[in-house]
Amino acid sequence: MDQHVTHGAEPIHDSTEAAVPRVGEHADHGTHQGPVSWAMAAQATLHCLTGCAIGEVLGMVIGTSVGLHDAATVALSVTLAFFFGYALTMRGVLKAGVPFRSAVKVALAADTISIAVMEIIDNAIMLAVPGAMEAGITAVLFWAALAFSLAVAFVLTLPVNRWLMGRGKGHAVVHTYH
Repeated sequence: MDQHVTHGAEPIHDSTEAAVPRVGEHADHGTHQGPVSWAMAAQATLHCLTGCAIGEVLGMVIGTSVGLHDAATVALSVTLAFFFGYALTMRGVLKAGVPFRSAVKVALAADTISIAVMEIIDNAIMLAVPGAMEAGITAVLFWAALAFSLAVAFVLTLPVNRWLMGRGKGHAVVHTYH
């Protein structure tokens, strides 16, 4: 990452870290602002869904298994979804040689809106399906509702990610490091 295409933006500099391009920059390929294909948006949304699903499923399984109240189970699921979502993004960014503090900034910029939208949708569905949260992890209802909630979250988050990426925001930030 010796050269950055800045398009009017300055790289982010920390006194102890390497320069990190700002949102919308792309190290070798210019900015991703402009038209974004549905396939590119789907790939970004699937990446986000992977981290969200790991945290969501783990939180729902733990909360349901130990008998937590629905609100506590949702809070645990959301926390774990953000943790795993950010962790997956940071893994790739750190692998590209970006210092930890800068990788955190990239993950926050890349994933926050997408994860938040997914979490609102999938948890709202889990709460709305009668008996899903109380069914227990051995019940088909629990797993069917969870799978359905994640599928709907993917479909409804896809246009959000496409819109963000078309403006050089969201997951477009991570493309600098691929």
